[in-house]
Amino acid sequence: MRSRIPQLRLDELLEELQARIDAARGTRDRVHSLLEAVLSVGRELELTQVLRRIVEAAAVLVDARYAALGVIGPDGESLSQFLTVGLSDEEIARIGPFPTGKGLLGELIRRPEALRLGELSEHLASFGCPAHHPVMRTFLGVPVRVREEVFGNLYLTDKRGGEEFDADDESVISTLAVAAGVAIDNARLYEEAQRQQRWLSANAEITRTLLSGSSRSEVVELIAQRAREITGAELADMSAPVSETGSLRVELALGGDPADRRGLVVPASGTLSGEAVAKAEPVTTVDLAGDPLLSAGPQRFAGLGPAVAVPLGRAGRQIEGVLLLARRSGEAPFTEREIGPLLGFADQAALALELAERRWDAEQLAMLEDRDRIARDLHDLAIQRLFATGMTLQSAARFIEHPGAADRVLRAVGDLDETIKIIRSTIFGLRVREDAASNGLRARVVRAVEEAQSALGFAPRLSMEGLLDTAVPAEAADHVMAVLAEALSNAARHARARRVEVSLRATGTHLELAVQDDGVGIPEQGRRSGLRNMAERAESLGGVLELSSPPDGGARLVWTAPLGG
Repeated sequence: MRSRIPQLRLDELLEELQARIDAARGTRDRVHSLLEAVLSVGRELELTQVLRRIVEAAAVLVDARYAALGVIGPDGESLSQFLTVGLSDEEIARIGPFPTGKGLLGELIRRPEALRLGELSEHLASFGCPAHHPVMRTFLGVPVRVREEVFGNLYLTDKRGGEEFDADDESVISTLAVAAGVAIDNARLYEEAQRQQRWLSANAEITRTLLSGSSRSEVVELIAQRAREITGAELADMSAPVSETGSLRVELALGGDPADRRGLVVPASGTLSGEAVAKAEPVTTVDLAGDPLLSAGPQRFAGLGPAVAVPLGRAGRQIEGVLLLARRSGEAPFTEREIGPLLGFADQAALALELAERRWDAEQLAMLEDRDRIARDLHDLAIQRLFATGMTLQSAARFIEHPGAADRVLRAVGDLDETIKIIRSTIFGLRVREDAASNGLRARVVRAVEEAQSALGFAPRLSMEGLLDTAVPAEAADHVMAVLAEALSNAARHARARRVEVSLRATGTHLELAVQDDGVGIPEQGRRSGLRNMAERAESLGGVLELSSPPDGGARLVWTAPLGG
């Protein structure tokens, strides 16, 4: 009997030793798994992949059936992103929208410290689960910090085997959370560096485009395109203030339904873009479509959520325009990390637009100087030669005996006199100074067509003939400009055209404006108030308005009015 007691004691010691060895081996394996998880998380540089690796590693380390990572939103009170492990796509679809941080999940947001529960339904903050949600019992939650800031929380439920999460599980997940914070910070820095590189490339591209001689509208489109691509925005609109009206005109629209927004004039008050212009600084919203403070103008932002409006030009300088970027509802809001580089890009874009304006002014000055030179040459050379030739022919006509030949020479002299008059009128038009030239009919028509380019989305074709600046009375010129503006506006808003041609001719007897497009044509039951106004303008001058449909589709408008003679 005595011999058996030491044997039993030895067996117990051996069993205890084996248990300690197993525990040590389990601890070693767990530490090894933790190191592998840390390395796996640290290898990734793309933020979305980093977050996915974190939640997958957490589930494996503590043998949890379900795991999730909730990213805290900018308000610090709700979840803006929720990644899960353990649920199939079908289960996720049946459950419905991801949680936003209410109930037990919000407990860690309000109190960012580790939380272990043997029965999560018994916690005071637990409100239960939505329909079709799997039943969950045990719970472990650990905050993830990035540079002392709580980035989000790891949530783990239902440890396999029916066991509860223990202190070792909490310690392992807390260690993983520290490594995860470092990995997230690295991924953010990498993402920020990549984004900054893309902004720099976009700035360089805009500068090259500007120096290559591209028009202002092309530069504006490039600015909006690159900003939309880099920020991942669904919509990008470029608007410009309309002087002394308190409104904005949408010059360029990308994404969504651009045809409904392009050329639209909206009040500055009650719009995100108008607020950015008034404050001369970026303005954001998390719900562009539903914000009651930003509902001015027609409804045009359905399905859009986070948005930012950035003025092109800072306080103390003229605002050249405002860039509006918007994402779909439910997507991440614009953060300070994004707005900072975007603001620098906007400043560079404003400078590019200002340079484009200066270059246009220089080109105009060069054109006016060239006109002066041509006028001098015509006066000093052409007119003198023609006058001398006319005098010679007139003198020679007295020595021609044949009556028919003498008449022909005299008619040629008359033609030379008419030619001299035309050249003198041309010289007068060429020598109009810059301030007067800017108010001439030719310049006004060119400006109107250029301004319509942003609303149409392309440049209309323009041709002009005759002495438009000298032979057309001011009243007729004003009527022509009103008719042209209405015709181009109709083409932009209703015609859905891809080509518009504008022709303006002044002959000795009449003035003719023709606008033709390849759009849908003039609807039978459409509004006619604009067309009626055009016809009344023609009739007030003794002219007519004619509408027709070309054989290849579209519409053609011809407005004519008589000239004085």
